Order: sequence, then structure tokens, then C-alpha cells
Amino acid sequence: MSGKDYVEKDYYKVLGVPKDASATEIKKTYRKLAREFHPDANKGDTKAEERFKDISEAYDVLSDEKRRKEYDEARSLFANGGFRPGGPGGTGSYSFDFGDLFSGSQGGGGQGGLGDVFGGLFNRGGRQAQPRRGADVETEVTLSFEEAVDGATVPLRMTSQAPCRLCNGTGAKAGTTPRVCPTCVGSGTVSRGQGAFALSEPCRDCRGRGMIVDDPCPDCHGSGRASSARTMQVRIPAGVQDAQRIRLKGKGAQGERGGQPGDLYVTVHVDAHPVFGRKGDNLTVTVPVTFPEAALGGTIEVPTLNGPSVKLKLPPGSANGLTLRARGKGATRKDGTRGDLLVTVEVVVPQHVTGDALTALEQYREATASDDPRAALFRAAKGA
Repeated sequence: MSGKDYVEKDYYKVLGVPKDASATEIKKTYRKLAREFHPDANKGDTKAEERFKDISEAYDVLSDEKRRKEYDEARSLFANGGFRPGGPGGTGSYSFDFGDLFSGSQGGGGQGGLGDVFGGLFNRGGRQAQPRRGADVETEVTLSFEEAVDGATVPLRMTSQAPCRLCNGTGAKAGTTPRVCPTCVGSGTVSRGQGAFALSEPCRDCRGRGMIVDDPCPDCHGSGRASSARTMQVRIPAGVQDAQRIRLKGKGAQGERGGQPGDLYVTVHVDAHPVFGRKGDNLTVTVPVTFPEAALGGTIEVPTLNGPSVKLKLPPGSANGLTLRARGKGATRKDGTRGDLLVTVEVVVPQHVTGDALTALEQYREATASDDPRAALFRAAKGA
């Protein structure tokens, strides 16, 4: 709507109040008219709908002290002053084109029209409250080791904020409607100067909603939000790590006034496995072997997670702590491939040796007496 339209509109007449009406009187009259012409009370009545819009527009200006003062001054200057738009020339009168006044530069002088001066006032009158994004929601889930490796679909019960069912998220009592916040003009934020910088912060008057509720809903007390419990099936991707935080876009709290929903953040906890461990995309397992197997080599059988066992070749002279690799037997990666199974060899030393085993070991000790495994250690120590 143009500046001319706003200046020529008589908001006092629209509300039916005198120009010196108090703020209380204006508010009381607006509430009465809003209830009478609200669209919910006049289904299909386009005239009532237009009347309701005019009433809301007038109240947005007259309910704000600063904007009301600017409006009164503008009307006094342009509507009731010495200018007579379109009138004939003569003493005390001027032929005047109102459109020129609110247009850009005149006569090529490069100066902006007076519409630039009052544009902030006029344009705010029809501005609507902006959509507001829903809040992000945090939750946790505990998976078994196998579920974390292969992925799982788990039910999550969450409690988050959703639009109030009684007022449909408006925050206003039935039969009434919220109005655009005059402080932030529906944006929900205000700028605050800090030296050479301007910082945006939530509007204190509307608490960041961009709307003012005069008659609050009895259920949500004007907030437009209510706690809502819901259960949803969430797919946890394969290969998730313990303590990993997963973002599920658009699965958080619902937005306001058509705003986008927030996101859901799931922190995953993974139970330990009695046999297998995890190192990135690889699984780990420790496999005991006998001394003869380690010394002479051979083939050992190794278990895998949720699959058949595999056989690995153990080279002769395998030391305790040697790591073998079973390729493709680890955790699932993002691209669908799998990591490896890292097999650590643990040489088992018998606690009690008797009979033929004892005799054999004593013979082995005598046969290898000249092979001192600590000789190199002492040579290095003396050399140091």
C-alpha cells in the first residue's frame, strides 16, 4: 500500500474513537470490534474480513505511541495543512500531485521523495509476522554392539513443543487474534547498536515471536505452544560409533506460522561386546594360541560377528601380540563396504605342566640353552 493511502486513511474513524482517545480506550474498542468482525465468527463474509483487516491495521498504528505520533504528524502535514492535492491554483492554494511527493527524485535533483522519510511508518502497517523455525530436539538411544555395526531402526519417544491444539498455535483466545508486534514489526528480533556494530537480539516485548497476544489462550497462556509426546521410528546408520551425535534434519519441533521444523539430534550409546571390539571401521578380536602353534605355525579358526568363522594362516615363530587381518569382516562403512577384522594373537602359557608335556619341555629347554633371548639386551646395556 502506498504512502498516500496510509496518510489519507483515518484510523481513528476506522476504530470509531476520537483523536484524543487514550491507549486504554483504543485497546478496549479494538477488542470489541475484533470479536465482532473476526473471520471465525463471520464464515464466508468477505466484507467482515476486509473490515477486520482494516481494524487490525488501524490498531497496529494507534496502539504504538511512537507510530501514532508519526501518523498524526503526517496527516496534519499532508491532509489538513495548506496543501490541497489536485486543487486549483490560487491564493493559499497549490496545484499538487500527491504521487510526486511520494515518488523518488523530483526535477532531476537527485533527492529522495518524502515517501522515503515516512516509508518506515507506512510499510510497517501491512507487514505480517514472519515464519519461525521450530526448535531442535535432543535425545539419546542405546544400541547393542551388533546394531551399531549393521545399523538399526529403533523407536524413539520424544517430548517437544508443538502448536497448541486449542488456539492452533496463535496463542490467542478463541474469537480473538494476535497482532504484529509494533517493536520488532513481526520479525521477532531487534537491532541494538554497539559502537560500529549492530547486534540482533530477540525482541523483549514479544519474546521473539513477532506477535503480541492481548487475550491469551487459556491452555498455552499465550505462548501458542504446548508439550507434545510422540513416538517415531528412526533409522540409525550402520557403523555408528559410541557417543556419536547424529543429526536428523526436519525431525525436531514443528515451526510456527508455516516455519520449517527443527532438527533432531540423537546421541548414540553402544553396549560393549564380550568378544569383539571396535577401532574405526575395523572390528578387533583377541585369539589365544598355544606355544607350539606360535612356534611352528599353522592354521587357526577365528570367529566373526554375525557370520561364519574364518581360517587364518599363522606363520611360524609368531610372537605374542602379532596382528592378523581378515579383510571385509569388520563394520559397515557409509559406502556399503566393510572394514576388516583385526586378529591379535595371544600366546597361552600353561599354568601346570605334568607328565610327557613336562618331560618334553625340559628337553626343549636343554636343547635351546645356548639361545639366550636376553643376550642382545645386555649387550646393548653395556654399550650404552
